[in-house]
Amino acid sequence: MKRQPCALLLVLSAFALSIAPYPAAAADDRPNILFCLADDWGWPHAGAYGNPVVKTPAFDRLAREGVLFHRAYISSPSCTPSRNSILTGQQFYRLGSGANLYGALDRRHPNFMFSLRKAGYEIGHWRKAWGPGQFEQGGYTEHPCGPDVPFTRFVKSRNADRPFCFWFGTSDPHRPYEEGSGRASGMDVGRVPTPGFFPDEEPVRSDIADYYFEVQRWDRDVAGAIRLLEEAGVLENTIIVMSGDNGMPFPRCKGNLYDWGSRVPLAIRWGQGIRQPGREVTDFVSLTDLAPTFLSAAGLEVPDVMTGRSLLPIFQSDKNGRIEAARDHVVFGRERHTDCQEGGPMGYPSRALRTDDYLYIRNDQPERWPAGTPHRDKAFKPDAWLGDCDNGPTKFYLWANRGLDDAHRRLHDLSFAKRPSEELYVLADDGDQVRNVAGDPRLAGTRERLAAQLTDYLKRTGDPRESGSPAEFDSYPYIGGVVKWPGEDPIREHHR
Repeated sequence: MKRQPCALLLVLSAFALSIAPYPAAAADDRPNILFCLADDWGWPHAGAYGNPVVKTPAFDRLAREGVLFHRAYISSPSCTPSRNSILTGQQFYRLGSGANLYGALDRRHPNFMFSLRKAGYEIGHWRKAWGPGQFEQGGYTEHPCGPDVPFTRFVKSRNADRPFCFWFGTSDPHRPYEEGSGRASGMDVGRVPTPGFFPDEEPVRSDIADYYFEVQRWDRDVAGAIRLLEEAGVLENTIIVMSGDNGMPFPRCKGNLYDWGSRVPLAIRWGQGIRQPGREVTDFVSLTDLAPTFLSAAGLEVPDVMTGRSLLPIFQSDKNGRIEAARDHVVFGRERHTDCQEGGPMGYPSRALRTDDYLYIRNDQPERWPAGTPHRDKAFKPDAWLGDCDNGPTKFYLWANRGLDDAHRRLHDLSFAKRPSEELYVLADDGDQVRNVAGDPRLAGTRERLAAQLTDYLKRTGDPRESGSPAEFDSYPYIGGVVKWPGEDPIREHHR
């Protein structure tokens, strides 16, 4: 993703206004917005993406009646920075302590929810929206997404003469899970696909099925929200977005810059505003693009500080595949998830560039542990154990069987061992990104080109780690908890 110069941003904003089907002057004609965001729901776990087990009829309907995005990414694979970046339309590293889990959101950053309210929209949220964190620390006197109210009540009590923007949240499919819930619901655990960095074993497939169970519960919630819009007669004039804030809460997924941690489902429906519904798009998009999209659709100017770019040109296209040539890559990264390292409250700073053919990752502090220290006796927080990875059967299985043979050791290390300063994956023959070829001399030119492209983008968009001055991400307060050692019994239960 390239950040546009100021002048070009104004041109694009003018273009967006010229194609928007709703004039800003008539408030009741502007589109409503229903933003549906799951917690830890990653790509490709939806029926529309070809998953053979999980059932997502609501998401599939939005894809069928709108646009399905195949290459959607978050800004950072951790709850708070991901949600901060969505709300502000900016890359996470521009947001100070908001780049970290439980970080604050500075009130000075533009917030699309409040911008829409100022322009006459009614706003609100239900369940998990912004956060986790304490919004007062950023200067807010109210929740950054407006009042907390069930969507049913919001729809019935709203002023029908005004458009609305509602953040429809959930804690699904965040852990913990009820073990065996997927199987008990009727899922065929034997058909659950496992990525190449997990052993294809029943405990792992069952754990993924339990995650699917919560994905399906989330999908049913969204189906209910869509029915409310239909009953209120506002479905066709509502932009409905359905996505997740990062990948599934499993080893090498959530908190990681591989596709399984940073790539998310995304479908958008807008009955009167999307040309040729049912299209599938391969443009690289970031969830930071949503804020400028919502503002442009409402007839508002997009602030220059937003690094995201409006999706309106994609809505107005009649093409499948790659719509905008410039959307041939995306940049994302991470700082501190939890303070689970050794010797201090540090994170694991990394940045990534994803193209059609490659994933390039730069790990700024490779001496640190990518998932937190495995040595709980040395952890900064007492008893913290691989603290950036949620506890669960798959994590326990990898740990319990790490000494079983070379194959199990390799799978354990892919999730929990230290990583080099650079990683490069060739996606044509390594879709799960498990073979790092950064050291291959035949790819030296490719690696250098991608590294330069990443550095250029980070400098242009104000990444503090490219400024030459010490970055402050590790020094910001952390008010959350940390994943701890579960005891010997859960580990023994998963030993083969």
